[in-house]
Amino acid sequence: MNTPIGVNAFRSGVQIAAQQFSRQSSCKSRFLVLVAPSRRYLSSLLEQQPQQSQCSRNVPRKCHGPACLPQRPLLGLRTLKIKIGSQVITHYVYLPPDYRDEVGLPFLRRDLNAQEVLALFGPSMSTFVANQLLKILHGRRVAGTLEDPEVQINTLAYSRQEQKIALDYLRKNVPVDEVTNAGLRAEDELARLEAQTRGDGAEAPATAGAESNSSPLNPSKFQIYKEGDAEKSQPAPSVYGNSAFDAIRARNTAKYHERMWREAEEKRKREEEMERQNPGALQKIDATQSRQMSPRMHEWQKKGQSDLEAPPEMKAWERLLPSTLVILLAMGLLAAYAEYYRPPRRRNRLWPDIPPAAATVSAMIGIYLLVFACWKTPPMWKLLNRYFIVTTATPKPLAFFGATFSHQKFFSHLLPHIVALWFFGTRLHDEIGRGAFIATYVSAGTFGFLSSVGTLVLRGNLAASTLGASGAIYGVLAAYMWLHRSEYFKVFGLPPDPMQGVQGLGFLGLAIGLNVAMLFRSVTTHNVDVVSHFGGMAVGILAAHLVEKKKEVAGRPQHFIKPVAARTDVADKDFADKVILEKKVVLEGRKIDGDK
Repeated sequence: MNTPIGVNAFRSGVQIAAQQFSRQSSCKSRFLVLVAPSRRYLSSLLEQQPQQSQCSRNVPRKCHGPACLPQRPLLGLRTLKIKIGSQVITHYVYLPPDYRDEVGLPFLRRDLNAQEVLALFGPSMSTFVANQLLKILHGRRVAGTLEDPEVQINTLAYSRQEQKIALDYLRKNVPVDEVTNAGLRAEDELARLEAQTRGDGAEAPATAGAESNSSPLNPSKFQIYKEGDAEKSQPAPSVYGNSAFDAIRARNTAKYHERMWREAEEKRKREEEMERQNPGALQKIDATQSRQMSPRMHEWQKKGQSDLEAPPEMKAWERLLPSTLVILLAMGLLAAYAEYYRPPRRRNRLWPDIPPAAATVSAMIGIYLLVFACWKTPPMWKLLNRYFIVTTATPKPLAFFGATFSHQKFFSHLLPHIVALWFFGTRLHDEIGRGAFIATYVSAGTFGFLSSVGTLVLRGNLAASTLGASGAIYGVLAAYMWLHRSEYFKVFGLPPDPMQGVQGLGFLGLAIGLNVAMLFRSVTTHNVDVVSHFGGMAVGILAAHLVEKKKEVAGRPQHFIKPVAARTDVADKDFADKVILEKKVVLEGRKIDGDK
């Protein structure tokens, strides 16, 4: 005697449970919890069958059988909990006939937006790519192919860490019985394999009472699913007859196919209407289509990624100490460079016909554009990921300097920095000179990144990364406004005369206030490194203060007179007196000009 194996072995018990549910449908809530009944549970149902529930005694019954069941709930065997009207497929039975692993299944009623993707994966992954990964993994959970090696090629472009983050998010927010779905798929594979082995050409019984919509997955090594199975297969007649669950499933399946057909028809009509209204326009590309990467692109991406599967285990000070020492040493060397730098003569300059400020800022903008072009070149990804982006897990000291010239987006990141650097950088350069300007820019950018990375490491966020010149540019802005903190500025001639405008200290306070406001926003609503802005502004104000002190010391008359007057051993005393007299004339001339 052969013992039935699989879902069909429980069909009689399921029918009894459906009858019990139909008697008490008026007292049930809009949720249904089903499990595969055990023998003890079946025997208890058989013993209670002659009795009427309290609900059936109090409420007159107007119908019997499947007609008394709710009309809309999506039910499935072994489903833990399914809510009425849910559009997210979570059970193997309802897998669409056109399911493909590289496309996946919708995991929520809507895709994640850019802010949610940033909070989940960080800035290294775009919104479309992140949603595609979540759809693929959700489809595998439903189809029972999470561990199938035949479909892993569709996720080779994603790192193991990214796949782990996506899978953890799905398991937390989209409950799916992965073990049950994998078991149902295994039963289908085994049944079809046995049918092929017998050579009788018989179709395998539908798993879990599925109708003609058995899900044809991608071809596996067993050749289980053939092209067109969804259209050719017919439901195998059950020896137990059609249960109430079969009727509900058939009705919901028909509704699903009707809805899919209606949505496809509406989409086709919209496209035809758009083509009729916009003749000659470029063909619209469906953004939902998955973009397959070439093998060469896979190779470059793999080389550009780190081999670490998890951040190295170390204390916070061990992670930050090397970069801190290098940046502090570099800031000291830059201060010495600003003190002893002397501009070259005009004939020795590379661009003698261009003002020094414009030449310096133009060269920095050229570096911006060069690094941006390298980000668009896949062979350069390995170098850029090492020296032009700062990561909290493994902060490299040289990356703090390269990241101050690095941008990945043009209109939202690079272009605003170019405009701000040209507007404020050239003015600050004219006032403090090239040496002090370069020292202020680099020191503000690197110290801003150090402040940001230190904050993230102390908070335990080891999956973040940052890049961009915003900290350095905020340092340049703060230095210029601090030097002119008591002066008044007008923007495009506003406010009109006789009003004086806004003081430089007011603009500096406005910049600080905007960044403070961004600190109180949720991390899912922005991706701005605010801490690096504060660090850059602090360095800019300090640099401006040092420049003011240097100008005060240089303006004292003693510094021009004492060195020559102290030369008591000069043989030519007339020469010394002549030099002192010339210095006095120069100082008096400066004073007269100042009075004018």
